[in-house]
Amino acid sequence: MSVVFVHGVPDTPIMWQPLIEALDLSDEAYVCPALPGFESKAPDGFSCTKDAYADWLISQMEAEIARTGNAVDLIGHDWGALLTLRVASLRPDLVRSFVVANAVIDPEYTGHRMAQLWNKPVLGELAMVASRLQNFSKLLKESGMPEALARREGVYWQKPMRSSILKLYRSANGLNFEGAWVDDLKNLPSKGMILWGEHDPFVDRTVGERFAAQHDYPLHILEKAGHWGIIERPDVSAALIKAFWIDPSTPVSQPAETGPADV
Repeated sequence: MSVVFVHGVPDTPIMWQPLIEALDLSDEAYVCPALPGFESKAPDGFSCTKDAYADWLISQMEAEIARTGNAVDLIGHDWGALLTLRVASLRPDLVRSFVVANAVIDPEYTGHRMAQLWNKPVLGELAMVASRLQNFSKLLKESGMPEALARREGVYWQKPMRSSILKLYRSANGLNFEGAWVDDLKNLPSKGMILWGEHDPFVDRTVGERFAAQHDYPLHILEKAGHWGIIERPDVSAALIKAFWIDPSTPVSQPAETGPADV
């Protein structure tokens, strides 16, 4: 098995720790690459656009396949979910399965309030400056991220990440997807699953329900969870993912929920 975890915005690979522990993966069984420009300054020449990140993720998958000889199991959250769907539709030959959480490529979805704000020149920069005056870790916690994890993630809310986020959202017109990103979804591999936090304040569960119905993938709603449901309820998520990896055609009931992980 070779699992590639893909984080979203405004996260880093740290976010995956609760789920990795719940999945009980060995160190050799997975990689958690950081999106360029999120933990540190993006490499020279890297444009931080949606297509640049998709190309980067394909290169990460190819490197992992070269290392293990196995097609990868992708797990993506937020923008990581969007990139997962994009690369799986571009290179299904590299993908054994995919799991996406709380984001899908949907031409009917026009973006949450912050996405629309970040998409606007000047206003987006002003919003980023203003965010420095707020307790960003507190904002992450209030959106559903486990408290200890939110404290650690908040450290990375700095100039490189903020600049990368603005470029990324503007390349996607504030999460308004069209053209090849939508059309190529017809190429997605058959083995896929969607997880969704019940009370996501950014992307309503109906977006996930619509995608699941249109593309015929199973959808599991994570009860009493928000945008970071996949790590707010790591034991529940891990049980669903393990069962899916074994046999994606078998209906799975959610196990009893546990409280948020403390990391």
